[in-house]
Amino acid sequence: MKIVTLLLCLFLSNTTSFANKNTISYYRHLRFNHVSPHIDLAGIYPIDKETAKHTSHYRFTYDSANRIVEIINNHYHTERRHPLASLGVYKVVITYTDAKETRVFYDKNGKRISNDREVFKEVYTFQKNGFKTGLTFFDMANKPMESNWGISEYRWTKDKKMIVEKRFNRKGVAVSLSPYFQFETTGILLDKNGAPMAHYNLDQNLNVVPNAKGIAAYKDTYDENQNHIVYSYHDAKDNLVTNPWGFAYGKKKYDSIGNYIGLEQFDIHKTRIRVREIATNTNITLATKASKKDSLEIKRIALGYLKALQNLQPKLMEEVMNDSLKKVTIGWSRTLKKEVAVPTTKAQMLAFATSWNKANTKFPPQPNDQVRILDIYNRVANVKLISDNWVEYLHLIKLDGKWSIVNLLWQHKDLNRYPKE
Repeated sequence: MKIVTLLLCLFLSNTTSFANKNTISYYRHLRFNHVSPHIDLAGIYPIDKETAKHTSHYRFTYDSANRIVEIINNHYHTERRHPLASLGVYKVVITYTDAKETRVFYDKNGKRISNDREVFKEVYTFQKNGFKTGLTFFDMANKPMESNWGISEYRWTKDKKMIVEKRFNRKGVAVSLSPYFQFETTGILLDKNGAPMAHYNLDQNLNVVPNAKGIAAYKDTYDENQNHIVYSYHDAKDNLVTNPWGFAYGKKKYDSIGNYIGLEQFDIHKTRIRVREIATNTNITLATKASKKDSLEIKRIALGYLKALQNLQPKLMEEVMNDSLKKVTIGWSRTLKKEVAVPTTKAQMLAFATSWNKANTKFPPQPNDQVRILDIYNRVANVKLISDNWVEYLHLIKLDGKWSIVNLLWQHKDLNRYPKE
């Protein structure tokens, strides 16, 4: 009898352990969704644990019922910030009850934060068949709040194959899909993978009607990897129309591992009107070695700062100094009785170039100005200046093809001017 009881306990223990065991999966990207929070979260481009150690990714944890219970965001540089298309947090923790799904958001230190919708908690409600019927947003005090789109609550019903969505603010007043896209009551059609393929503007009788901009439908197309590849705007008769941003549809390009790398936009006549490359975090090319032209110009600009002071040339100072200049001087505060960093603005430097050396007593008759470029990388450079009296470090930037000094840190060459260390 004891043996049977022991075996039964071991069996129940193992069964419970198996039932409670979570599984972890890694994905390079989230499935794109900028239509509705009704769409389920999903990862695409699965990778293994070892690959995930060396690349941008999301980590999904699932419970025994294959429900997502946690998402860790290890995606960097190129995650598109969008209230529906990105997480905007380090960790999402998801819990379930009989008819609710609750999502709470955290930073890397375990602190509760808001997500890209600028809400602190999301609570979904479900029917028994699993259909999502609503979503409500809450603040840190667990009180209902509005998102950055002015939405406090979503409500969803089913009409044949279409999901009907309505949105309300805290006062219960119906609001549009977003501040920049005026769909009121909307109808959503999903593809076989659960991604949104069409989004319609509906009247009270659920008929498709145009909004104030003449747009009645927004459509999405996904490829076999669930990359979002085409999006288009249509009137009530399904003809292409121009959206508020000046195009009718866009085509997106991806590399072999799902990084979004290019965009083409077209008008209603299917004529391409613009092309844009998109930066990624996995295809980064180092800048080529700086040209001789850049090196000579960097030296000219750096020395120009000293020459403007020496020869009373405010126009030259205006040329070489960036409007965002921050020059820092090591000084002494009598009030604080300690050394301090004292900032100088471009306006002050222009004034110095007008009058600081007017008596010709600040520099030797033949100044010994030396410049050494420490490093150049494409549009930024680091320079060391040594003159008769000072040692200085300059940061230069190249904007619209023109180099200028943006930061300047200096001290006297004569160390006796400073307290002994």
